[in-house]
This record gives sequence, C-alpha cells and structure tokens, in this order.
Amino acid sequence: MHLDSLKNSLPNLALFSLLFAGLLYLFVWSSSSSNNPLLLAYHHNSCHGAAHSSQSHVMKFPLDELELALHKASMPNKTLIIVVLNKAYVEPNVKFETTMLDLFLDSFWLGEDTRPLLDHLLLVAVDQTAYDRCIFKRLKCYKMETEGVDFAGEKLFMSQDFIKMMWRRTHLLLDVLKHGYSFIFTDADVMWLRNPFPRLSENESLDLQISTDWFNGDALSEKNSINTGFYYVRSNNKTISLFEAWYSRKDNSTGKKEQDVLLDLMLEGTFRRLDLNPRFLDTDHFSGFCTDSKDIRAVTTVHANCCRSISAKLLDLRSVLRDWISFKAANARRAHTNGTTVPFRWSGHFGCWNSWNKTSA
Repeated sequence: MHLDSLKNSLPNLALFSLLFAGLLYLFVWSSSSSNNPLLLAYHHNSCHGAAHSSQSHVMKFPLDELELALHKASMPNKTLIIVVLNKAYVEPNVKFETTMLDLFLDSFWLGEDTRPLLDHLLLVAVDQTAYDRCIFKRLKCYKMETEGVDFAGEKLFMSQDFIKMMWRRTHLLLDVLKHGYSFIFTDADVMWLRNPFPRLSENESLDLQISTDWFNGDALSEKNSINTGFYYVRSNNKTISLFEAWYSRKDNSTGKKEQDVLLDLMLEGTFRRLDLNPRFLDTDHFSGFCTDSKDIRAVTTVHANCCRSISAKLLDLRSVLRDWISFKAANARRAHTNGTTVPFRWSGHFGCWNSWNKTSA
C-alpha cells in the first residue's frame, strides 16, 4: 500500500516542481528586465509605434493661408471687408506725415458705427513693407505673393505697373469668391464715414452692388458708369463666372484697366447672359470726387476717384475728414441748442483737380 501511494503522488510532485520552477524563472527574469536589451528594444519600438500611430490619427494638414486669413476676418455669414495696399500707401514721406493707410483707418475711427467693422477688415499686402506695417498695426493681414513683380512703389494711374497690380487684385478676389466668401472690396482711398451695410440691399437675389462715378438715377440701369473702388459681391456660381470672364481678358485688353474691362463686359451683355443681378449705388450715399454727395446726412463713403496721384489724394482726403469733423461738431452744437441746420459744403478737391496737369507723381 505504501509503495502504491508513493507511485500515485509522484506525478503531482513533478507537476508542482515544474510550476514552482516556472514561477521562480519568471520572477528572476522580470526583475532583471530593465537591463534586458531585447526587452528595452521591444518596449521602445512598441511605444514609438503607438505614438506614431496616434500622431498619424490626429495629424492636420496645413490650412490654405488665404482660407485661414478669410476665416479670421469673416463675419458669421462669411462676409468680410478687403483692402489691398502696397508700400506707397503705408509709408510716410517728407511731404506728408500721414499715409493713405492712416487716413483710411482714421475714417473708421471718426465714422458712425464703423469702428466694429475693423474686426472684419482684411488688409491684403502686395509687398513686404505693407505686410510688416499691417502686422505692426495689429490688423488682420494677408500677403499676396506675385513672383517676379515688384508692386512696392507708387503705381501712377494707368501706368503699366498700375494695370498689372489691378489685374493681380482681380485674380485674388476671384480666389476669395471660390473659397465661398462674400465681401466688400474697398480701395484704401475710400473714407468710411458711416457703416455701409444699412445702405446696401439685403436682397439675396442681388449678386453685385457697385459704386459709380456718375449715377444716372436708376439703380438697375447698366448705363451707369461703374467704379471698382467700392463694391459688394456675393459668392455664388454667377459671380465666380463673372470674375473668371473678367480675368480671362487680362492679356487682351491693352491700354485698359480692369474697371474698363468690367464695364465692357456689362455693356456686351455678360451680366444678362450669366443671369447676374447688379445694383448700382447712388453717389448721394457712395460718393467720390467725380460726383460729390449732395447730402452730408446721407453720405456713407467718399472715394478719391477722378484723381491721379497719391499725394493729391492725401491732400484732398485730409480735407474730407476735416469737413466731416466740422459737420459732426456743428451738428452736435445744433442738437444741444435746438438751433437751425448749419449749411454744409465740401471743400474743393484742388489736389486731385490739379493732378491731371502733372506727368509724374
């Protein structure tokens, strides 16, 4: 009996011994694993692979720079204000301590309900100086790259460089529309005396609302003389097609600026062919030096159009802001004293009138 019991217990003893030896081996191996180069290599590769996998999962491709700039400046309805500037518009000279950019921004400060609009202004710089100045003033900035072209200096009206810069601007604005953004485009020589949005129609069927040099009294008439220094355009297939047709004529419009080409397209029936609905803005509200607004209480913007040089524009736009400040002060006094309305008249645009007699800036 004793021998049989011993025989029966041997398998159990052997199994127990194997289990004990296995546990002892695992303990010794795990305690030294921190010095085990194979385990370290495996651990490193596993962690590196996990991290790499995680990074690949959350990786974001760089955003289109234009899209990022548009998004930062946009209102919730994907609408913004765009102005294009070069070095000549941002750097003061000996003759004028101020710059066109300074006057432009001053108008937002002095205007009625215009200061909040600066949050939605995108300054497009065509050279490094304009971009640096924009950053310095803490505005929303985008640099428009144009390889092999220097747009830094003053481009005299209708010079070859002036025409090239206007076409490059048109191409950029086409890109903005293709990104799905609507915008007010404004030249920097436009003084914003009042918020223009209340004066612009909210009718979504209107695709383009554009200023005029001379308004014929009919906001729907294609016989108006358009001016591309201020306009509001909605992003849709019709306006994208218009800008594509517009830009496609760049190389077949010798001696014409882009504004002339857009006028040609309109007179040729392109607006109607595209089923595009335009509205032409009354100069009483959106005025300029070609046609002064007759009503200071209605005027929204003043454009230094019909002018040839920056120095002439600076001279006369400073007068516009002085006139505006004087009007506001007189109006405040009248309201306080219940007095009679003070007569108002714009100062003469002598700098711009005389600029046509000069052959250089």
